[in-house]
Amino acid sequence: MRILVIEDERRLAETLATILREKHFEVDLAFDGESGEAYAKLNSYDLLILDVMLPGVDGFELARRIRARRCGVPILMLTAKSELGDALAGSDGRHHRQL
Repeated sequence: MRILVIEDERRLAETLATILREKHFEVDLAFDGESGEAYAKLNSYDLLILDVMLPGVDGFELARRIRARRCGVPILMLTAKSELGDALAGSDGRHHRQL
């Protein structure tokens, strides 16, 4: 399984990558929205782990762009925001449910 982690906090991104690699996942890292979008265009991923608050293109916009091209790729959004509406803002509205 190949995973793209898009997270601007390098220590967090590298920690996630280390943990995932220990579990035998292939992991690529991007540290801003533009780089993340470039990786997503150039490679095929089974999962994207995407920070909401990125420099340049934010995570919500990046998720929309990726969804427009790769509807089947699961996206796990990382956010410090606590409101359900904030967490769902990056969704296309078809794939979420309230817990």
